[in-house]
Amino acid sequence: MKLNELADNQGARQARKRVGRGIGSGTGKTAGRGHKGQKSRSGVALKGFEGGQMPLHRRLPKRGFNNIFAKRFVALNLDRLQDAIDAKKLDPKKPIDAGVLKAAGVIKNPRDGVRLLARGELTSKISITVAGASKKAAEAVEKAGGSLTVAAGRSGAPAGDTTGAKTAEKGAATPDGTEA
Repeated sequence: MKLNELADNQGARQARKRVGRGIGSGTGKTAGRGHKGQKSRSGVALKGFEGGQMPLHRRLPKRGFNNIFAKRFVALNLDRLQDAIDAKKLDPKKPIDAGVLKAAGVIKNPRDGVRLLARGELTSKISITVAGASKKAAEAVEKAGGSLTVAAGRSGAPAGDTTGAKTAEKGAATPDGTEA
């Protein structure tokens, strides 16, 4: 292949539509906007406008809120994990974590951690570290002879712990000597 033979795939680059450039172009004169009216003018924003009637998005009550501290986990199902192992993208003998999953292309972005879910079947014996796992997924990993470690996500707090403070186990002594 030579430099002068390099080319994009057919249709990969489409030229910008140049409007108002004569009748032969098909988008001359009115530039595809039709004749007159508000939508033919510039600076028009009609989305949600209902002719002066109270628009739907203002008639309906507000509901809920956005939790700015919410953790965004990436869901990873057992079948997807097994497919990656079968395709030789993952080595079941080596420990698997979010970094390994990203490098193998199983997940795109680990966000606040990976949460293992139980859809599908796992047949390989694996050692996996995730930020969270469902009960059935944990049982499936152990049934296949593997081990599952639920570690902290990106925030550094233990998985499932939203306050950031580590919770004392029942019966364990706290730093001041009392039982929790």
